Parts: sequence; C-alpha cells; structure tokens
Amino acid sequence: MPPVIFAHRGSSGTYAEHTRAAYLQALADGADGVECDVHLSRDGQLVCIHDTTLDRTTSGTGDVADLTLEELRRLDAFSWKGASVPAEFGGETDQFLSFADLLLLLRRAGRPIRLAVELKHPSPFGLRLEEALIAFLMDEGWDPESSMLGSIEVSFMSFNPDSMRQLAESVPHHLLCQLVSDIRPKEVREALRFGSIAEGALINLLHRALKEGEALIDHQEVGMAGPGMKYIRAHTERVRRWIQEGVIVRAWTVNKIEDALFLAELGVQEMTTDYPARIRSAFRSDDE
Repeated sequence: MPPVIFAHRGSSGTYAEHTRAAYLQALADGADGVECDVHLSRDGQLVCIHDTTLDRTTSGTGDVADLTLEELRRLDAFSWKGASVPAEFGGETDQFLSFADLLLLLRRAGRPIRLAVELKHPSPFGLRLEEALIAFLMDEGWDPESSMLGSIEVSFMSFNPDSMRQLAESVPHHLLCQLVSDIRPKEVREALRFGSIAEGALINLLHRALKEGEALIDHQEVGMAGPGMKYIRAHTERVRRWIQEGVIVRAWTVNKIEDALFLAELGVQEMTTDYPARIRSAFRSDDE
C-alpha cells in the first residue's frame, strides 16, 4: 500500500504556505490530506500560520497574537512567494485563512480528506490553544471517539509533550502525533522569534521536550511519531523499531523522490511534503 501523502501547509512549494491557493492546489494535486499550523489571534480565533510572528509570511510585523482575525485578514499573505493567484483560487485579499476557513475548503472537497493540525509552541496562550481547538471542533460537530468531522479525519501534532498529554484527554491515541527533531543551535538562532526567550534557555527547553517526546513514543503513550528527514537519517534504527512496534510514522518534509523511496522501504506509512503531486508520482502504479 502506498504511503499517505499530506500537503505541508498546503501545496506550499507552489503557492504561499497556508493560503487558500495552497490548499486548493493540494486538493487538485490529489493529496490524501493537508497539514496546517494553528495559533490564536488577539480575539481568540484559530488562524492558520506557522510562525509566532507575521514578518516572514505576511506584509505585517510583530506577533500574531497582537492582531484580531479581522486585522490579520487585511494583511498580504501571498505576494512574498512571487506566484500570482489563479482566479479560481480567489483574490489576493482572500488568501489569509482562519482555521474555520480551512475546514470549509475541506468540507467542499467532495471526498474524504485527512487534516493534520500542528499546535505551535511556545504560545503566549499556553495550553489554552489546545482547549480552544478542541472546543471549536466540538462546536463544529467533531466526534471525539473517531476524530471525524464529516468526511474529514483530524489528527493532532506538536513538538510539545505537554500538548500531547493535554490532547490525550479528548483525542484517540492513534491520532496523536509527537513531533521530534534533533536540536541544532544554528537553526535555533535563525528561528528565534520569541523575543524574551534567551537562546540557551530555548535550547535547553527543546532538548527536554525532545527527550520527553521520544519517551512518549517509546512507551506508546501516543500512536504516531513525526520525525523530520534529518532525524530519520540520523536515527534510522530507532525509527525502524518504532514502525516494528506498531507506531505510525509521519515523516516531514519529504520533497525529494529519493527520500520518499527510502522512507517507503523503511516502512514509513505517512509523508508530509511541499509538493504532493511530485511525491504521489513516486508511488503511482503503471495502470493509474
């Protein structure tokens, strides 16, 4: 059976990540599922954006948590990618998505679809982010036992083990995905966008989270592991053991066909990619 292919922040290799165009392209590319990151806006709305700040992917500046959803919608979240928006994918002012907007797109897909939601930490709201997500899904008609919302199967991911423990009170074990990545100080420095958190303190926090996260997977307190490609190359035998012990492995971010084939041979069941059509083509049968 071919691996399940998730579009990472939509088809983010083609269009700006987390935008309406990226997700509509992911559906057109035949992705089995889509992945999104969620934060809370100042007025408590779930929004689809990766960073805690606006600077990298929008025309705004400062923290996501300082703006309301209405203010966030006014930002240009598309032009930085340098790709024009096809008319059928909406106007440039329609590209910033709330989580509710994304659910509506997926409900209109006309087919079963998987949704992988990553809860981003550190968050100024702490674990209220998890509480807000579960409450929102419940209001939308989400079934906690199956984790289905109509034809959408929802899974939950985080690098934060406390997030996994919190979600375990509501979410089926097999749809909890502990993300893991080795800590590289240079990458931490480049990614530091948290203002008051010192580099050394953040590195210590990440090391602790990694060890706790690996333990959650080892003890099967969660049913899924989410290692990055670099982690898998560095810890291939550990990942192989997880698979042999019945853990579902969802690898990220798989953009090269040679990586996809390596992972499939290893037994990895799910892959997240910026280019879902490309990675799907690696597993397309001759009669398709």
